[in-house]
Amino acid sequence: MTKADKAYELLKESYPHAKCGLDYGTPFQLLVSTMLSAQATDKSVNQVTEDLYKQYPDLNSFLELTQEEIENKIRKIGLYKNKAKNIYKMLRELKERHNGEVPKNMEDLMSLSGVGRKTASVVLVEAFKIPAFPVDTHVFRITRRIGLSTATTPDKVSDEMMSKLPKYKWHLMHHLLITHGRETCIAQNPKCEACSVSNICNYFRNNKK
Repeated sequence: MTKADKAYELLKESYPHAKCGLDYGTPFQLLVSTMLSAQATDKSVNQVTEDLYKQYPDLNSFLELTQEEIENKIRKIGLYKNKAKNIYKMLRELKERHNGEVPKNMEDLMSLSGVGRKTASVVLVEAFKIPAFPVDTHVFRITRRIGLSTATTPDKVSDEMMSKLPKYKWHLMHHLLITHGRETCIAQNPKCEACSVSNICNYFRNNKK
């Protein structure tokens, strides 16, 4: 069993309920929520989108909003001005280039304003069950700490993890690593004494033993 497979099994045992933390009802809502989640917590995004999606559940209703109105509705989320600008543009690109439908491939998703590989990967794997490996700050930190990846950018970590795990494990492994990052392998002073993967972790071996 490879180190990546071993980490997968250990984390799966530790976090049996690991799943997407964003609340959404449609691929469009997931796209918006994922764009909002950059450098923000899922909890803060959900607090904003709960009322937002009740008032504006789909693309056509969102298109009625001005950029300033979007700003006001997402003001509690970090980087709200830039996010509002990107969402405003993205809405029109969806309508004009994709007949209002969220694309089901990486290239078209990444052609939308404000949509990078991580956001596109989340939409593909969550909304359409198309294999992808999103890498956020938690996944980036933990794969390198454990020693599952030596890559220096999120995109390269994604490539490396996809090469080390079978496709059917990508989706859950992404959520397991995020949950591990939130609950145990936190950025400052990770809780190594409570960690289920410490026996295969480079950081633990080099810093804690």
